Amino acid sequence: MTRSPSSQDLLPADLAMGTVLLKVGDMKTMSAYYQQALGLDIVAEADGGLYLGRGRTPLVQLVPAPGLRTAGGGEAGLFHTALLFQDQASLAATVASAAQFEPQAFVGSADHLVSEAFYFTDPEGNGIELYHDRPRTHWQWEDGHVAMDSLALSPQQYLNEHLTEAVLAGQRQQHAAVGHVHLQVGEVRLAREFYVETLGFEQTALLGDQALFVSAGGYHHHLAMNVWNSRGAGPRKDTLGLGEVLIRLPGADDVGALAQRLAHRGVAVANTGAELVFPDPWNNRIRVIVDTEPAA
Repeated sequence: MTRSPSSQDLLPADLAMGTVLLKVGDMKTMSAYYQQALGLDIVAEADGGLYLGRGRTPLVQLVPAPGLRTAGGGEAGLFHTALLFQDQASLAATVASAAQFEPQAFVGSADHLVSEAFYFTDPEGNGIELYHDRPRTHWQWEDGHVAMDSLALSPQQYLNEHLTEAVLAGQRQQHAAVGHVHLQVGEVRLAREFYVETLGFEQTALLGDQALFVSAGGYHHHLAMNVWNSRGAGPRKDTLGLGEVLIRLPGADDVGALAQRLAHRGVAVANTGAELVFPDPWNNRIRVIVDTEPAA
């Protein structure tokens, strides 16, 4: 029987997701997509790679890895990186620029009750979600689980209602953040054992043996794991695609407490004192650091 973590084992409520690292084969094409389609700017450059984001906040790190193969569709790894926008107008502006830059990259949209979301695929097959949260007062909870759905959401109607020339012109000045990261894994039960029982996330939704949603502090989800394409997948090899998921905790004590839980569970961790780096059961690399970013 699985257990839920005690209150002492939970990750802090003010946890935040950080930069998602992608290993890429064609830096020119990928950089152009994230800058022109998604309206991100170069925040920093390092070792031939780029940090792309809004303002001074990096959201995606592109690292050149031209010798790696493309991951197969049934392998564990990234399902999508979800970029969160603070209002419907700023979401509409980025949906419009992404659709105009590469219409074929649009793969769907949905009203999830807690949020409104639009889905794209970058030039190397990495999934992207662009979304806006409805106010938390509108979310419905029962027995610790939040009500989510996938209802029809018309992209054209959304743009007609929320897009303006002014907000489109000021797109790059509008705040965005990594709201959550959705992973492909081999088994939901094992994902729960790792992300809930070991790391200390709280389960917020469970779709049988298909998908798991987890968060800290009552958010609908900071991470999700599904087996829709990857049931039975084993540990990842080194491929193009997901390189690292970054999680930011508010204090060094929080990082230390997590390090103790990981050690108790026998998880191999590189611990510098300031950060932890470790794999999940499918070799998705997780890095945890003390948050030095100012609150948005």
